Amino acid sequence: MTAWLLPVIWLVLLMGLILGMPQLETLLRAIEPSSREVLYSRDSLLTLLISHILVVGVASLLAIIIGVGASILVTRPWGRDFLPLISQLASIGQTFPPVAVLALAVPWLGFGTVPTIMALLLYGLLPIVRNTLVGIQGIEPAVLEAARGMGMSPRQRLWRVELPLAAPVIVAGIRTSITINIATAAIGSTIGAKTLGDPIIAGIVNGNTAYILQGAVLIALLALVVDSSLERLGHLFSR
Repeated sequence: MTAWLLPVIWLVLLMGLILGMPQLETLLRAIEPSSREVLYSRDSLLTLLISHILVVGVASLLAIIIGVGASILVTRPWGRDFLPLISQLASIGQTFPPVAVLALAVPWLGFGTVPTIMALLLYGLLPIVRNTLVGIQGIEPAVLEAARGMGMSPRQRLWRVELPLAAPVIVAGIRTSITINIATAAIGSTIGAKTLGDPIIAGIVNGNTAYILQGAVLIALLALVVDSSLERLGHLFSR
C-alpha cells in the first residue's frame, strides 16, 4: 500500500488545487496584480481536466493497440521484412511536429478533438514501438527454445512467455508515451479542443501569467500522477 503513496499524494494535490483554486486568488493576484481577472473562469477546471484525460486516453489507447500490435507482427518470422518500415514510420511520427500535424489535419478533419487525437497518436507511437521491439527481441533464445520443447504453439509462446517477459519494458514505453502526450495535448486548445491548455492559451493571448500558471501546474501534476502510477505498475510487472 505504501508503494502507491506517491501517486495518491500527487492525485490529492491535483484535485485539491482544482477544487480549491478560488482560495488561491490572493496569491494569483500577487503574481498578476495588473489583470482584472486572475482565476480562469471560461470553463470549469474540473471539466477541462476530464476532457484532457479523455483526449490523451483515447490517443494513448490507439497508440498502444497500433504500436504493440505492429511490433508483435514484425517480430514474427513472416513479418520480419516489415521491421525497418515500422521502425521508420514510428520515428517519423515522433520527429514530425504536432503543430504541423494539427495544421495539416484541420482542413480534412475540422477543428476540435479529432485532429488533436491524431497528432498525439503519431507523437506517442515511437516509445511504444521501440520498447516493445526491445522487450520482445531481448528475450533469451534459450527461453523460447525451452517453450518450444514443452510443446507450446507460437500463440502460446507469445502470450505465456514473450509478452509477460517483455511487459516491464513495454510498460516503460507506454509510460513515456502517455507522459509526453499529457503535456503535448495542451496544443489542442489552439484548434478548439477542450484541454488544460485553454488557460495557457488564454494567458498568452491576454498577457495573464496567472492563467498560464493554472494550466501549467495542473498539467504537470496530472503528468506526475500518471507517471508515478505507471511506474508502480512497471514494478508489479517486473515481479
